[in-house]
Amino acid sequence: MSWLQTSTGGALWYQQQGDGRPLLFVHGWCMSGAVWQLQQQALASQCRVVTLDLRGHGRSSVPEGGMGGFAGYAADLVALVEALDLQAMVVVGWSLGAQVLLKAYAPLAERLAGLVLVGATPRFTFAPHFPYGLPAKDAEGMRLKVRRNLERALAGFQRRLFVEGELDDGQHRERVDRVLAEVTAPAAQAALDGLDALMTAEMLDEAAQVRCPTLLLHGALDPICLPQASAWLAQTIPVSRRILYPGCGHAPFLSRPDQFNRDLSLFVGGLP
Repeated sequence: MSWLQTSTGGALWYQQQGDGRPLLFVHGWCMSGAVWQLQQQALASQCRVVTLDLRGHGRSSVPEGGMGGFAGYAADLVALVEALDLQAMVVVGWSLGAQVLLKAYAPLAERLAGLVLVGATPRFTFAPHFPYGLPAKDAEGMRLKVRRNLERALAGFQRRLFVEGELDDGQHRERVDRVLAEVTAPAAQAALDGLDALMTAEMLDEAAQVRCPTLLLHGALDPICLPQASAWLAQTIPVSRRILYPGCGHAPFLSRPDQFNRDLSLFVGGLP
């Protein structure tokens, strides 16, 4: 468990454990590196597992110049990779974290062995040229909820991660609840800045530049980042494979961790 002081005056919190090929995990909106506990436990025996809290999330601070949108997230990711000198790495990004990876792809390309994009979309909101996003009013509605009561808004968002029947096993639901309980909520302004970034950002051009092997993992019933978005990514990224998880929503790495970890391990093990 360590801190990285960035050139923008912020402090990034990260953790690493295990040895072998670097496997770096990037979380989604209003989450933290703690959300990857079920992957750390399973994969640290074969990989050097690294997790971080994006700026303004978890224990990481907001830099002096503010959040800076996806450019800021990506700059911090590049800074951490360079500070740890990660080579031939696999980077896993979920939701907002997947867009961070697309934004950071160019400066990280020479260090990458593969990308894993989970519940990913290159554009969160609908547009005529990309009809696989949510209506902007959905994000606006979440923005209003965050302004009124951050804690209640995040509780509602966490419920939306899973679809009906996905966590019917009571014992597993308790395990998922324990993981989510470890996630420290960001400050309201960081949450709002993240939503603003999601509402305005577009990574279609960045996605078209990806040339490394890419694994796309998506819940078949994901209501937050639509499965059609990862189908578009699969058609756009030349060396890619897409796996859908039936009966799953936006966080299959939590609801189906054994299958998710196997798929991830097979992908990592098959890279040169």
